[in-house]
Amino acid sequence: MLTLATFIDMLGSFLLYPFYALYVTEHFGVGMTHVGILFSIFSVGNIFGGIIGGALADKYGRRLMVLIGLITSGVGSIFLGFINELNLFFIFSALLGLVGAFGRPARQAMVADLLPEGKQAEGFGILRVAFNISATIGPILGGFLATQSYMSLFIADAVSSIITAIIVYLVIPETKPQTHDDKSEETVMKTIIGYKEVLKDGTFIVFISVSALMVLVYMQMNSTLSVFLRDVHEFPVQNFSLLLSMNALMVVVFQFWIARKISKYAPMKMMAFGTLFYMVGFGMYGFVAESYLFFIAMAIITIGEMIVTPVGQAAAASFAPEDKRGRYMAVYSFQWTIPNLFGILVAGLVMENLGPNWVWYLAGILSLISVVGFWLLNVATKNRLLKEEKSLDEEDKLTTLPQIQS
Repeated sequence: MLTLATFIDMLGSFLLYPFYALYVTEHFGVGMTHVGILFSIFSVGNIFGGIIGGALADKYGRRLMVLIGLITSGVGSIFLGFINELNLFFIFSALLGLVGAFGRPARQAMVADLLPEGKQAEGFGILRVAFNISATIGPILGGFLATQSYMSLFIADAVSSIITAIIVYLVIPETKPQTHDDKSEETVMKTIIGYKEVLKDGTFIVFISVSALMVLVYMQMNSTLSVFLRDVHEFPVQNFSLLLSMNALMVVVFQFWIARKISKYAPMKMMAFGTLFYMVGFGMYGFVAESYLFFIAMAIITIGEMIVTPVGQAAAASFAPEDKRGRYMAVYSFQWTIPNLFGILVAGLVMENLGPNWVWYLAGILSLISVVGFWLLNVATKNRLLKEEKSLDEEDKLTTLPQIQS
């Protein structure tokens, strides 16, 4: 039911957001710079919304935060469609990004709550499939609705959010684990300050940092790549849509199988292995010029995506104690939100000042750095587990010693 709810919610998002830039530029008569500013504002809202939502999910439960995020997104989409003043549109987008992001870490924490550790990668893989089915269907339906009116897109997004909220409310129970040291008297501020403990987890912070480098590379697929192929290789826009459709279709067909095959291996090894595919695939765009090789490069990238996405989410969840999963997953989302603040801008500066191919040379270099980082993290996590096991063994000896003496 969580997967079904995710599919319906994301279907609404993919109905609207592929046409968001078109709507803003046409409705307000502005250029892409304003669109970039808008997305940066939205990303800032997402960062703070995720922080607050993750803390509140650990205090009040996952279900409530998911419901607040969905209802806010639904009602907010309707209001956005009626706003005709650009500055007000920016302000409302920031608020929508803030409150609408409350449910994201809670939803990821739900997967970790519901599934044992050995099944979490497969669980996140199932959500990934739902995400990609909606990414395949949504833009097609959205294109049809956009020819009728842009307002219909905002309404459709709102309807999908409200339907999802009804499913969550009626069917999905609270999943937050009950722990012996739960403190009902703990204030919201103390819960938010609890992020200090997350940030003290050095291995986890390094994992987020290395993942952010990988995401900085991956995000070019949905931004810089289309402009590069069009301007440098005269690759038709219709063909680029086929590239993305092939990516989504591959995920739908193969994600279950791949997630199951890799679930028995060490997560950080799989992150390094998957990022190797990014290094090869994205790097290829700097060296090849034939259309069929563009499709081969995308296939290689997609294999990497099917490995790192579910494994990365499961690995993040494995770092978290049960009572801090919401906060850990909120910090994990920084690997996306922080690169989104500047990644597209930096890629544009590289294209204009160093040359278009340098985007892909640097993508290959950053991917290689990430591969090394994940491999070193594999060693660090092994040592961490050994220390934890040793500590538990010592505790067992101490607790059993008096019984032996007696």
